[in-house]
Amino acid sequence: MSSQLTVTSPHERLPALLAALAFAGGILLASRVWRPPAWWAVATVVFAAAALAFLHRRARAAVAAALCAIAALGCLASEARNTELSAWLRAQQVAPILDGTEVAITAHVVKDGVVRVLGGDRRQIVEIETEEVARADDVNASEGARATQAGIRLTIYSREEAEEAGEAESTAHHQFVYGERLRFAAKLREPRNFGNPGAWDYRGYLAGRGITALATARGDRVELLSGFSGTRWGMWASRARRSILSRVHTLWDAPRAALTDAMLIGDTASIHRDTRMAFQRTGVYHILVVSGMNVSILAFVIFWVLRRLRVSDVVSSAMTVVMSVGYAYIADLGAPILRATFMLAIYLGARLLYRDRAALNAVGMAALVLLAIDPRSLFDASFQLTFGAVLAIAGIGVPLLRRTSEPYRGALRGLDETGRDVALPPRIAQFRLDLRLLRERLGRLTGRWIANATVVGIPQAAIATYEILLIAIVVQFALTLPMNVYFHRATVLGLPANAVAVPLTGVLMPAAASALALSYASPVLAKPAVMVTAWSLDGITGAIRLLGGLRAADWRVPPPSPMAAVLAVAGLVFCVWSLRQRRALACAGLAALAISALLLTMAPRQPQLKPGVVEITAIDVGQADSTLVVTPDGKTLLIDAAGGLGPSHSEFDFGEDVIAPYLWSRGITRLDAVMATHAHSDHIGGMTTVISNFRPRELWVGPNAPTAAYTALLRHASANNVAVVRRAAGDSFSFGGARFEVLSPPRDWQVAARPRNNDSLVTIIRYRNSAALLPADAERKIERALVENGQPRADLLKVGHNGSMTSSTPEFLDKVRPRFAVISVGYRNSFHHPRLEVLRRLAERHVLTYRTDTLGAVGFYMDGERVTPALPSRPPP
Repeated sequence: MSSQLTVTSPHERLPALLAALAFAGGILLASRVWRPPAWWAVATVVFAAAALAFLHRRARAAVAAALCAIAALGCLASEARNTELSAWLRAQQVAPILDGTEVAITAHVVKDGVVRVLGGDRRQIVEIETEEVARADDVNASEGARATQAGIRLTIYSREEAEEAGEAESTAHHQFVYGERLRFAAKLREPRNFGNPGAWDYRGYLAGRGITALATARGDRVELLSGFSGTRWGMWASRARRSILSRVHTLWDAPRAALTDAMLIGDTASIHRDTRMAFQRTGVYHILVVSGMNVSILAFVIFWVLRRLRVSDVVSSAMTVVMSVGYAYIADLGAPILRATFMLAIYLGARLLYRDRAALNAVGMAALVLLAIDPRSLFDASFQLTFGAVLAIAGIGVPLLRRTSEPYRGALRGLDETGRDVALPPRIAQFRLDLRLLRERLGRLTGRWIANATVVGIPQAAIATYEILLIAIVVQFALTLPMNVYFHRATVLGLPANAVAVPLTGVLMPAAASALALSYASPVLAKPAVMVTAWSLDGITGAIRLLGGLRAADWRVPPPSPMAAVLAVAGLVFCVWSLRQRRALACAGLAALAISALLLTMAPRQPQLKPGVVEITAIDVGQADSTLVVTPDGKTLLIDAAGGLGPSHSEFDFGEDVIAPYLWSRGITRLDAVMATHAHSDHIGGMTTVISNFRPRELWVGPNAPTAAYTALLRHASANNVAVVRRAAGDSFSFGGARFEVLSPPRDWQVAARPRNNDSLVTIIRYRNSAALLPADAERKIERALVENGQPRADLLKVGHNGSMTSSTPEFLDKVRPRFAVISVGYRNSFHHPRLEVLRRLAERHVLTYRTDTLGAVGFYMDGERVTPALPSRPPP
């Protein structure tokens, strides 16, 4: 049998991959079980000594001991490189000035500013490093300033009305670039996470970028200083990046330029949220952002061109690595691209050592080195997605291709060389014979050249299509676990979408790079490549629009249980191992991979609900409102869905980014009903996304002003077959074993042109002898009416209007007489909520008060006799 048909030996050794898995296991163990670093050091030495002792007597015992030593080393590395401690130490540098007072800051730019224009707002986000910090009132006193080095993410804003007043003459429209120095005054804020289970670790993300504080300043109040602070390499990379972005917008129209910016160099400033979500829904988001795939495509093209120019293998590999490093440096996207580039270097190095079939070892070596440098990267989504995809391709896809299509692809080469047939397996030899016979008969009609091109070209195209589909399926199944955990999506349309998008991206990337390179010489020379890029972009976006419009694209799933996650990883590892064994085991491994992926996607997860009680949980949504109610019979109701304050132009979606992760973390995939208490944006801003993701049967609303946002919500509910139920004072109904009574507003309530706090639906939930009162944002006028009607008496009070002075009057609190109160409020909000007077009134009445800004999501259980608070395991960091 020809060597090209040989399946990887069952005895193939993968030391680097096993070492990487053991090291990762050690990091995972250290994250769950803390021990002093000295313990792990001793364990490393003991296991290493055991491995040496068993080396010549018991090989398997020696391997096991060596893997244990590497795992212990992983534990030691994790404890030694405690990034949380490092982040805390960096934060202490700015802690004294995070007290809410204004400070004057002198700093320099470490990352080019990113400009976004939304509505009438123009915002620029700049990452800076401080040089000097002083209290604002001491800015002219040299003794008041002190040298401080800390990373800050600065948001510079300007508005249309400010531009009309002449702000454009200032630095308001200046886009800051690497190395520039600036001075401004601002109140520094500490980065905070939403304190809900399942919340994204925003603070950790910023800490990984060296950011310890946030600041906001108006454009006309930021002073551009003279001088430069930075490195020449950083300056050159910044200039190259800006030059490329300028060329992109010259060569293509705005929509195509925005996509090219993102795919080629990672600039997503012009990409709107709807576009990002469309790519996510169809499972091709990895194409929109610069990822390992983009680096691989460009590297492949560079290597292929160099080899066609007859450059030696060694020089081609070296030049490919150097050019890929340069690309990663200009893209400036941090760890994900650096990982991909490093892995590429390892793989090309393995090729030079004549280890083409040791791709898994190359992957393992890259993972081992990266984890040794930064152990916490194991818990980074990009790390898991990158190495999961590469492991799937190298460990599953490549062996499958060797077993299936590779023999036939090899059979198409040298079809006239009949002497090769004797060395091939019978089925491959017969395949070549059949092709020759077919070519001979076809040649009588079309001529030999056309017949040869047809007989060889059609099978080649079929094999290429098969290989693309096979790799797409393998990657889709292998990444089911991280896609569920991080994106809560069952990308059932990922296979057809990737089958179109990935090949087109393979055309787009070199075409766009060629267009840019040629445009520096002559725009005319760049025209063909520009057109090919445009066609590729249109093909990708067309497929996404077509598939994204299907209902299956909105299939959302909760994160799997720990046991399901362990089984999924075990299925993946077993599949990688089995494909290097005999045929029956290989089939069993593929079946295990497919079954684990299907179970992760389709197996229902039991929601984390407490039966027989009413649960009321105030979700941490900052300076907004959203409350989850679960009834004794297990029915779920979401009251309000948060949102930005006022006419916000932010792309942040509270429904998708805050509320949905919390509900999914509890295994909740469907809501029975949602309620919009009134039409203010901080109550209904995230409701459309909640309806899309959780498909409630009913939407409860009261009398509301017909604003554009509220009207759009009603239309969205209707389009999603959600029944709109009008509620008003006097309504009393049973829902899931609990009694709901609407106390306000009255049915004849007159709405104004704009929403008002007193439009709020005031609801009391009763269960046997216990009750909870939820007044939303109702103010003292409504509270006075409730007192006069003698209605409110409750064990639990959700304090009205975020603890504002407009609500919670003494008379009202005296009438309600709650034992517990909860306030939904933003951390250090600009309204100074909750007001000290409100807190004092609650304290004087001995009400135990809980706050979402300090405790995160706070829940309460009503069992019919008493109310029990359920505090989170840890407050928000």
